[in-house]
Amino acid sequence: MRIVFMGTPDFAVPSLERLIADGHEIVGVFTQPDKPQGRKMVLTPSEVKQAALRHELTVYQPETFKNGACEELLRTLAPELIVVVAYGKLLPKYVLELPRYGCINVHGSLLPRWRGAAPIQWSVIAGDTHAGVTTMQMDVGLDTGDMLLTYETPVGARETAGELYERLSYAGAELLSETLEHLQAGTLTPVKQDDAQSCYAVMLDKKIALIDWYRPARELDCLIRGLNPWPIALTTLHGERMKVFTAVPVEGQGTPGEVLDADVKRGLTVACGEGALCITELQMVGGKRMHAGDYLRGHAVAPGARLGE
Repeated sequence: MRIVFMGTPDFAVPSLERLIADGHEIVGVFTQPDKPQGRKMVLTPSEVKQAALRHELTVYQPETFKNGACEELLRTLAPELIVVVAYGKLLPKYVLELPRYGCINVHGSLLPRWRGAAPIQWSVIAGDTHAGVTTMQMDVGLDTGDMLLTYETPVGARETAGELYERLSYAGAELLSETLEHLQAGTLTPVKQDDAQSCYAVMLDKKIALIDWYRPARELDCLIRGLNPWPIALTTLHGERMKVFTAVPVEGQGTPGEVLDADVKRGLTVACGEGALCITELQMVGGKRMHAGDYLRGHAVAPGARLGE
């Protein structure tokens, strides 16, 4: 099948590579323009662009699709299908209607739950017991198209958003392959989404990262795992910024934010609105990411100290 692929981050790479392995003809790869990254702001291509170039595919990086900007190009490429995986741009009606089979999207959630930009992270933050991937026939709405196939998996009790993200990227590639098999066989049965069951996964930013110690330990555990590997949950200790990479809910009671225990083996136990969290991996501003015990070996933290002040 002649396919145009649209995607940007590493989540989309397994899907692109699966299409290639399945023998489809990738007539073009669309991805976001190169962006400056790192402290030196080096202009860096997306993971999808890097993968496409490794496979010697032609890459396109349009700034916009508005006002028919890419219509002539897409008509020249003449795809039978456009596959979209975490591209990061809304597609106008002329793009959606151009291919014979329209546009199929691989979305990292169990739709209609968690439509939007960061579904995997919000699944973890919300404490969902299950997550998954849905393939859908795209329409002009934001993740509102008819569902095609779904893959569901339990969320691990200690699983971070980054770990779930990686698992679902490969599950999505498998689901895409299965979806296209059914598409070519004419055995797909689209199912309309129930809008009443929908919720939106807004894009993450650093504002959400600040830990409110008055919240229950279980909620904060989900937040910390959901923000790992980015933007990482944040608090302060002795007035200095501290990133919290991992923490485990434990029994404990005290004033929210109060250090209950500082043990080089266990870590840093902090009281929450309900229960307590034992911080096991952290990074102080200007320092390295380390086990909390290693930090405590070199820095005295007495019980009664307060985090978040």
